Amino acid sequence: MRKTIVLFALTMATTLLGQTNDHVAYIDQYKDIAIEQMRKYHIPASITLAQGLLESGAGKSELASKSNNHFGIKCHAWDGKRTYHDDDEEDECFRVYKSAKDSYEDHSIFLSTGARYAFLFQYAVTDYVNWAHGLKRAGYATSPTYADKLIEIIERYDLDRFDQEQGTKSRYLGPHTPYIANDIVYIVARQGDTMLSIAEEFGISKRKLIAYNDLYRGYVPVKGDIIYLARKHRKAQKPHTQHVVTDGESMYMISQMYGIRLNRLYKMNDATPDTYAPMIGDVVKLR
Repeated sequence: MRKTIVLFALTMATTLLGQTNDHVAYIDQYKDIAIEQMRKYHIPASITLAQGLLESGAGKSELASKSNNHFGIKCHAWDGKRTYHDDDEEDECFRVYKSAKDSYEDHSIFLSTGARYAFLFQYAVTDYVNWAHGLKRAGYATSPTYADKLIEIIERYDLDRFDQEQGTKSRYLGPHTPYIANDIVYIVARQGDTMLSIAEEFGISKRKLIAYNDLYRGYVPVKGDIIYLARKHRKAQKPHTQHVVTDGESMYMISQMYGIRLNRLYKMNDATPDTYAPMIGDVVKLR
């Protein structure tokens, strides 16, 4: 019995050592790309590396090794090469990349151009804890422990040391960076913005800007607000057909997340502002 326990312990130790070596090798191979993406897109290198490690099994998953897809990004709005694997459902479509670097670049674009992730960019590039929990809240992964797993990886390998690299550009210096959600251009509000200053920067009347965003006269943007520069649509783009409400979300927040006119969102869900306030777990129709 004692020999069995010792052998089991040795096997476990060998397995863990192998995993650690694989993780260290992965970090060493991709840290420079993650830092480059951080400087370009203001996404913490620690978060990018932790997601890459977790989603790709340190680069050894079939999706990563055969398709260079290190982040498990599916085919939504994708015109490139595809592959199919079982995930949340059977035979789901995933993006295929020419190189791992292309996968890292597309991961950054995926986060920085998705309205549902826009609030993440209010967090400092060194705030990996809020980034991790924010990714889970925005629905990047279905696992309830996703944020904890990212944080555990970051802290085990001290990945936050890469977030301190010099030369990181602040997303909030100079003109706003435009993004696209639901085929509509938007920006992320920063500290000190007003509706007038945003309107003047983009050559839009303040009145129209307020109307585009279902706001009221006198509204002062809050850091992290999504501000659309054109009228929102009547429904969300496919594959976004419904949204499961998480803590603190309102119908207005959901309408901004997916670029849907607020009155249309209420109408689709047979509701009005006076009769309905979303609760955690509610399913809200988006189209």
